[in-house]
Amino acid sequence: MRYLMSIMSTPADEAAAYEAGPEVYEAMAAYNEELVKAGVLLTGEGLAPTSEGAEIIFRDGGANVVDGPFTEAKEFIAGYWVLQVSSREEAVEWAKRCPHPPEGELRLQLRRIAELEDLDAMPEELKERERELRASQEG
Repeated sequence: MRYLMSIMSTPADEAAAYEAGPEVYEAMAAYNEELVKAGVLLTGEGLAPTSEGAEIIFRDGGANVVDGPFTEAKEFIAGYWVLQVSSREEAVEWAKRCPHPPEGELRLQLRRIAELEDLDAMPEELKERERELRASQEG
């Protein structure tokens, strides 16, 4: 089972995150090392500020690009990990170990990554095409 664990942020939190002291980075590095040693971390990264991003809005057949920062957003993803675990409970246990500030709030979201087998409405020939595509990326 794969889970996406996302650190959620707000525009105000985003500004403060780049002012964090070295102890924050040390705690996160130690946590990442634990994930690697346990063999559950597939990938993970922090994301650059929303000021460097863009939002693409599809409406009525067209696409509109809105440059960041995302000041209107209540929350957005600030960083993520992809974990390979045996159960939802194991993913929750790893999430609970994530470094967090002693005061204030930090929100993580856990979402199971859907597998092709979960997509009942997807025709089998399209699932096979997707499997082949994924295999070609791995090799």
